[in-house]
Amino acid sequence: MWNASDEALLAGFGTGEGDVAQAFVRRFRARVFGLALTMTRDRMVAQEVAQDTFLRAWRYAASYDPRRGSVTAWLLRIARNVALDHLRTSQRRLARVAVESAEAIDDIAGDADVLSPLGDLAVVAEGLRSLPADQRDALIAAAYYGMTAREISEAWDIPLGTVKTRLRLALAKLRDQLAEVPS
Repeated sequence: MWNASDEALLAGFGTGEGDVAQAFVRRFRARVFGLALTMTRDRMVAQEVAQDTFLRAWRYAASYDPRRGSVTAWLLRIARNVALDHLRTSQRRLARVAVESAEAIDDIAGDADVLSPLGDLAVVAEGLRSLPADQRDALIAAAYYGMTAREISEAWDIPLGTVKTRLRLALAKLRDQLAEVPS
């Protein structure tokens, strides 16, 4: 069962098979918890987010569409949304996202994806590293931490138009870089 594909594990997880559910959770728990901990910065909350993530994954396993991305991306998107929901309800926001080092981007992408030449996120992580710091910070605050342009503007005390320009430029540069990558 440990050699089963992610898709096969998700299908079995969705049916509620105990052994398959254990294998599915074991395969993804470190990434889900790591993302939750990075976003919430609280171990107890991260455990709650991870548990809710796997509950939602079990509940919506039948809705997974492999044409829209990998199981990992699907599951981490669920985890991100659960963490953002929690952050919004608890009204906790980050004053400034510290993403000056390559290690921060590696944490976001996941070490296995960054190190793997076939990892989908390795290209994105490299693209993030190549962005100017102000654009990278704004993009990570918006995409990873779920902050709106207005929230970034207020938290960082910079004009809203500047934040929007940084986000637009960062997205355009990433889009151009990703378009050049052979598939």
